[in-house]
Amino acid sequence: MKNAIEMKTVTPIDTPAKRLLSVVEAANYLSVSVWSIREYIWAGKLPVVRFGRRTLLDKQDLDTWINFNKVRIDA
Repeated sequence: MKNAIEMKTVTPIDTPAKRLLSVVEAANYLSVSVWSIREYIWAGKLPVVRFGRRTLLDKQDLDTWINFNKVRIDA
């Protein structure tokens, strides 16, 4: 006779990787200061997503910016 309630194992749902980053997160992602990110935004060098008062940056845009700004140094 079973009086105990069976406990079901719940597996966590895989959450997708975060695509939109805050200004602070974008600065950490690019290893630059928050002010540098803000200056890039104000200069039109980085596109943003406005969500209410929040300013978010798309990680894909940051990766594109990285690839566009790569420089080869000939030794």
